[in-house]
Amino acid sequence: MVLDGFKDYFKILGVSRNATDKEIKSAFRKLARKFHPDLHPNDEGAESEFKQINEAYEILSDEDKKKSYEQFLHYWFRNRDGNSRDFSSENNDQRFDEYLNFDDFLNDLIGRFSEVGKEIYSNISLDNNPQALNLNAEFNLQISFLEALNGTKKNLLVNDERIEVKIPKGIETGSKIRIKDKGNIQSGKGKRGDLLIEVSIKSHPIWKVKGLDVYADLPMSLDELALGANISVASPQGVAYLSIPSGSLPEQKFRLKGQGLQNLDTQGDLFFNLKLKFPENWSDEELKLLEKLRSVRIDEPRSSWFDQART
Repeated sequence: MVLDGFKDYFKILGVSRNATDKEIKSAFRKLARKFHPDLHPNDEGAESEFKQINEAYEILSDEDKKKSYEQFLHYWFRNRDGNSRDFSSENNDQRFDEYLNFDDFLNDLIGRFSEVGKEIYSNISLDNNPQALNLNAEFNLQISFLEALNGTKKNLLVNDERIEVKIPKGIETGSKIRIKDKGNIQSGKGKRGDLLIEVSIKSHPIWKVKGLDVYADLPMSLDELALGANISVASPQGVAYLSIPSGSLPEQKFRLKGQGLQNLDTQGDLFFNLKLKFPENWSDEELKLLEKLRSVRIDEPRSSWFDQART
């Protein structure tokens, strides 16, 4: 095995072999800020250093990967004089001598790197003015329909700090909440940006939201559409009542004014789209009534269809 490509990830992060998880994370964050590519545009050296830091953190922050790496670390120090067989014969848990080089071991251990640092620090960017550092951090937050309806509070962990965020009722997808002085910190100067939280509403099996208006498909029986009905329906505000006139058709829409989401003084509406729903199993009595309906029906549903098909 070629040992020349070995990387000492403890040394790369500048921590001891006995460093705690907190010390490893702290070292990573400090170095990631220092060598982030956005702070060093067109600097290949800084970009390479940043990748090494990410690799080191990917390994040392994961308990299983770290354990395997420490075994390999022992193997490397023991066998860099070329006597690799001695150690492999003493440790049957993992035959490191089967790898052709360090990269093979690394690829087998973690596959592709997730580039953790880029995910955490991707919001540290430079404006067109190279002297203007944008320290604002962005956070995407998904909330449920009921949380959007009633408002809620969320506890977020941002830059190792727990922050309580109040979500107002009636908030819309795409809305942004700004939390002052809770963004990224400029290393060495203590200057801090804001936290920008972009909210999106998770999909709901019934309710669909567009702005403050709420939409839903409403199942209807054949007799309710034909004869009309006064029915109770669920709404975001509770139970509501809907009058369906006789002769209604599938896909017709009905509106309940002021029954949608509410934001400050603005109230959305609730829209129902009628959907014909047949029972999964017809009773004998229902089938007899349908037979009676067929015998007295005077409308031919395909008369105009045939005329149009033959033109």
